[in-house]
Amino acid sequence: MSESIYWRNRELRKHVAVIDGEEAPTIVLKNSTYLNTYTKQWLCANIWIFNDRIVYVGDKLPEKSQSTEVVDCNGLFLVPGYIEPHAHPFLLYNPENLAMHGGEYGTTTFINDNLMFNFLLDKKKAFTLLEDFNQSPVTMYWWARFDSQTALQHPGEYFDTEKVLSWLKHPSVIQGGELTAWPHLLDGDDRLLYWIQEANRLDKPVEGHLPGASERTLTKMKLLGVDAEHEAMTGKEAAKRLQLGYQTGLRYSSIRPDLPKLLEELLAEGVNTFDHVTMNTDGAAPAFYERGIMNVCVAIAIEKGVPLADAYRMASHNAAVHYGQINDVGCIAPGRIANINILQKKDNPHPISVLAKGEWLKKDHKTKDFSSKIDWGKYEIEPIAFEWDLTLEDMQFSVPIGLNMMNDVLIQPYAIKTDVTLDVIPSSTDDAFLMLIDRKGSWRVNTAIKGFTNRLGALASSFSATGDLIFIGKSKQDMLLAWRRLKELGGGIVLAHEGEVIFELPLALSGIMFAGTMRVLIEKEKQLRKLLADFGYTFGDPVYSILFLSATHLPYIRITQQGVIDVKKREVLFPATMR
Repeated sequence: MSESIYWRNRELRKHVAVIDGEEAPTIVLKNSTYLNTYTKQWLCANIWIFNDRIVYVGDKLPEKSQSTEVVDCNGLFLVPGYIEPHAHPFLLYNPENLAMHGGEYGTTTFINDNLMFNFLLDKKKAFTLLEDFNQSPVTMYWWARFDSQTALQHPGEYFDTEKVLSWLKHPSVIQGGELTAWPHLLDGDDRLLYWIQEANRLDKPVEGHLPGASERTLTKMKLLGVDAEHEAMTGKEAAKRLQLGYQTGLRYSSIRPDLPKLLEELLAEGVNTFDHVTMNTDGAAPAFYERGIMNVCVAIAIEKGVPLADAYRMASHNAAVHYGQINDVGCIAPGRIANINILQKKDNPHPISVLAKGEWLKKDHKTKDFSSKIDWGKYEIEPIAFEWDLTLEDMQFSVPIGLNMMNDVLIQPYAIKTDVTLDVIPSSTDDAFLMLIDRKGSWRVNTAIKGFTNRLGALASSFSATGDLIFIGKSKQDMLLAWRRLKELGGGIVLAHEGEVIFELPLALSGIMFAGTMRVLIEKEKQLRKLLADFGYTFGDPVYSILFLSATHLPYIRITQQGVIDVKKREVLFPATMR
């Protein structure tokens, strides 16, 4: 047997020794009223914890308890730690500070997108980093992406069969997807189908991404092996997904806060069983998480009339069953990881105390101090050392077609009528310069964008779908100023106007992720949002607008590494220019 199996065997024997009175539990939660998510009942019990595991749930108290922390939970209510089943942990925040912030509010398990690790790390480093995340008190699982959701210059460097299958086989990876390249699958891409089949063979579900899909498309994707879907925008759409056998996620994100409406409409459709329903926040912008993550979703479900036990199961048990992790997370029962939320009232899902892997993240309203367990520098995830420079020669704008923002993320093509050969575009129009530049400086794509700002001198951002640099603005000189400050920071988001830097958000982790606390990041994002609104941004979520400029899973036109692309026709309208 391997050393890890010997270690696990010893651990299990100690669990049994606690029951036999030979070992003392580390924590006992006595006089507990807890939600049994198997029977959907509130039951009274004493709960014994040994290190990171629940070892007993019942009437008895331990014989040996000299070293045990005993917590009297009389009058309180215990539920399983919440699970965020669809996290994109790179939206300015990093996976660690998102997880610890969520943990403070009771979200003790995250199932995370691995997309950015495909871009930033080789496979060996990425897998070592996943092991480091296992040392976190918050339980961290991961996806295996099948596609980049943009048009890369060299897609084979990031997504090939050997890499995808290596990710799928990793024990911390419990899902394939999310699959944004489903049109290619329907068009006959057998490589994608093979990856889905391999995920199914490994008993790992595949998550779809099917906004607006017809019953016919949903049926085809189910036949091809897609198990779950989270893009329903109406209660009818959610009900149809359930009827077709999908594990159905209801979204509450900054870009689509649909959960209240979805629940109202599902209940109106006569849906009264929620065993195959989960909730998710789909990678919301930082400020959306100011009051927590899944605790907010549970509160909405309770408010809208979902039965109490189901509301909690939708944020715990249901996700754990779907992902095959119910023997570890999602319930309060012997052998499970000690992820437990302690509530003041049954119908108040905001915990006063939180246990994660048997460790107090919060106790009696007081959050414990947190020190980072991830050494990002070990993985060369650090400020970008730009070894090139941007010049006025790069700012040649001559293509006739630009990007017209219809809302936060939907973009249509438009004929550029404004003179974009000028050094400054007048504030009488909402046209602005738009550039996407390789983070290593080898290529650029120049066009215009309409609807993002009517007077801002410049925005420069290394935060993007691929980590390449985005420039938006009215003034070429302000764009150069923003670039110089971005270069000094080693990545981030910089606003410049009339020769002055007016905002900066350093993203010290590869120019994509913030290295500080979520609370600081939330305040910075609020400041960014207000400034952009003052300069003519009229939509709700500028962070997503920046991120999705390159996202080819959304209509209708995008700026990508390959150039300006017509998404529907999958044609490059204007190719990237080599520098």
